[in-house]
Amino acid sequence: MPAGSSPKRERQYEHIKDSSKKRGASEKRAEEIAARTVNKERARSGESKTASKTSTQDMSSSKRGGQRSGGSGPKGPTYDQLYEEAKRKGVQGRSSMNKSELQRELGK
Repeated sequence: MPAGSSPKRERQYEHIKDSSKKRGASEKRAEEIAARTVNKERARSGESKTASKTSTQDMSSSKRGGQRSGGSGPKGPTYDQLYEEAKRKGVQGRSSMNKSELQRELGK
């Protein structure tokens, strides 16, 4: 962490670093991710002496992380996975069914 960081930013750094390591990042990569994230948040809130244009005008890291978490969008198995399961189970008419029809037929 940069010199003069607040205790809040220190906690934030450690939390992000631990989360990155739990997701499988190496120690070095986890530290890099945490440092970049915390530095961007410091720049956005005016805590750093200098700030790049993207740090202050881009969306916040918390919002971006929320978008990447997969909160919306298609869920469950793909059409191809459903089709293969229907094929294994001998579902009649599967070739003319769409994804939702296959899901309904397979009880998913």
